[in-house]
Amino acid sequence: MEEPAARESEMSLSDGNVTSDDEMPLTLPTDGSLSGSIRKGCDPFAQTQRSKLQHRRSRINQQINKEMRMRAGAENLFRATTNNKVKETVALELSFVNSNLQLLKEELEELNSNMEVYQTDSEAINVPMIPLGLKETKEVDFTVPFQDFICEHYGEDSSLYDKEIKELMELRQAMRTPSRNQAGLELLMEYYNQLYYLDQRFFPLHKNLGVHFHWYDSLTGVPSCQRTLAFEKGSVLFNIGALYTQIGARQDRSAPAGIDRAIDAFQRAAGAFNFLKENFSNAPSLDMSGPSLCMLVRLMVSQVQECVFERVTLTTEDTHFTSQLCLAQEAARVSDVYLLVQQTMTQPLMKDYVPFSWASMVQVKSEHFRALSHYYAAVALCDHTLSAEEEECEEEAEKAFLQFYVGGPAGPPLSQVLRDPEKRRKLGKAHLRRAVIRHEEAMRVHSLCKILRKMDILQDVLSLTHKRSLDKYSELDREDDFDETAEAPEIQSQTHQKPDITPTNFSKVQVTDFFQRLGPLSVFCARARWDPLRVICLQKREGGLGLTLRGDSPVLVAGVVEGGCAAEAGLKEGDYIVAVDGQDCKWAKHGEVVQMLKSCSERGVELSVVTLHSHDTQLERRGMLLSNISNKENTRERLVGGAKGQSSASLLHWNRKKTREGSVATKKLGSTFSLSFGSIRDTEAMY
Repeated sequence: MEEPAARESEMSLSDGNVTSDDEMPLTLPTDGSLSGSIRKGCDPFAQTQRSKLQHRRSRINQQINKEMRMRAGAENLFRATTNNKVKETVALELSFVNSNLQLLKEELEELNSNMEVYQTDSEAINVPMIPLGLKETKEVDFTVPFQDFICEHYGEDSSLYDKEIKELMELRQAMRTPSRNQAGLELLMEYYNQLYYLDQRFFPLHKNLGVHFHWYDSLTGVPSCQRTLAFEKGSVLFNIGALYTQIGARQDRSAPAGIDRAIDAFQRAAGAFNFLKENFSNAPSLDMSGPSLCMLVRLMVSQVQECVFERVTLTTEDTHFTSQLCLAQEAARVSDVYLLVQQTMTQPLMKDYVPFSWASMVQVKSEHFRALSHYYAAVALCDHTLSAEEEECEEEAEKAFLQFYVGGPAGPPLSQVLRDPEKRRKLGKAHLRRAVIRHEEAMRVHSLCKILRKMDILQDVLSLTHKRSLDKYSELDREDDFDETAEAPEIQSQTHQKPDITPTNFSKVQVTDFFQRLGPLSVFCARARWDPLRVICLQKREGGLGLTLRGDSPVLVAGVVEGGCAAEAGLKEGDYIVAVDGQDCKWAKHGEVVQMLKSCSERGVELSVVTLHSHDTQLERRGMLLSNISNKENTRERLVGGAKGQSSASLLHWNRKKTREGSVATKKLGSTFSLSFGSIRDTEAMY
């Protein structure tokens, strides 16, 4: 049985006296060492509401995994056996397993639909937002696979890298429980950036390292396991987007500053999901499939649009005619985008996957904001009067009103309606009638969902707005009004701020390659092959050592003099110098290696060298450049747009969709997915 990803002790979500994981301090190293990551995750044993929710989700994920393996075994036995009695027993067992699976999935759906845990503690009455829970993962032990690869591929003592492997595993463990703030985001980004180095160091294109990455579907808890690093990258990127949704949902939207922070968080969540959708295919879990990510991007954009409406509502203090029309069009825009999300959720693949509470919440919001648009239209029509000093604005108001509807209402022209108080009252009454109908539909949909019924704040918002529309309708209704209320036309949706899909900025989190002691990535990577390390003993003669050196980190033997000391000792053109007299110089500059050679004693010098066999197209181009100048003895400098290993960098991209992996395998390090190595100035000289 595989080890669980977290403790299996069940914790109640209703316990009081809990602290927020957003306020928990980060744990920093106490030994003063800064070699590894200083970012740590939340305390997994902390009694926060969110941590309890994550623990329960983790426990259910494990139980679902167990039941699914039992079901797979029972199905195999049912197909294999010919004994009718055994078949009856297995069929009975399968019915129990399927029943348990259904109960577990319903319980997990209820947990995944628990939006209140992620909402703000503010007393302001706002419609709750929809956040995502993080994908759960199991621990991964890199120790044996990495040690074997270091020994076999790099030819080094793997025990020397125990500290680096431990730091990597600690970073991954911390990444599983990020805090719900900027530090948690940076922790996930740091691990995501570190995966670039792992991909280059330990994951060759055509060899399986034997590392299995287990992740659970964010909504269903169904486990998935793959050996590709792209699955790990995609899952971490999904959690970055999910964490942004939680940060956006917890903002206090009673003030413009909090609304702006929520807008930024939801836009960045949309950017993370959109990047994942465009760069990851053949997802093993439904939450990272194309339709699911498309739905999530649209959901985030809708929540941004809702925040824009809330900001306009807060900043609109006057009751001017055009201001109320603007509010009505903003509300109609929110309703339209939520209607699009609702349609996406009802697609065949998504219909049975999206939690019922999510679909219900989206439908409630679509109806609620459509009702608000009609309410604000009624307020503009019924409370609008032109005083003498406002007459110069009449032309502007008439222009705005003429563009207010999708199609003009039946009856007199809109310009005439605007000037006649009675006609305005009747049109306003028609809008209020539609507002009340929409409010009642929102409340009906809300009452059908058990989870939404538990959300008191949502019930309060719907009740207050419904009562406000009813009161306004009662004001306009007259006893002698026997005319049938006309049908209000559809309002043209419009917004003054269109949502942006903000891409995740990985470059702001700089990381250091844990395994930089293996050497510069330009040479010492998983995609390169070289001969075993050779030790060359050179004795200095009158004519020098008889070799030409070029480049930095590592220094390349660009040529050897035929019949010279270096040639006789076995040094070859194209060898890389990795050590001089036992002193590692993989990262040494050209001048430093030259100084080591010049300071050698009369007994000579020992060079440790490797010969590169194959690499990517970037090193092949560099090799062709070197071959053209290897026989020249004059010192000169040449600018090369080549690969130079750097100790720290940020990851901007990762490998593209699997359908294109094979065709671009030889181009990766030279493409935009490689580390952005700076141009270097190499010196070639004869020694």
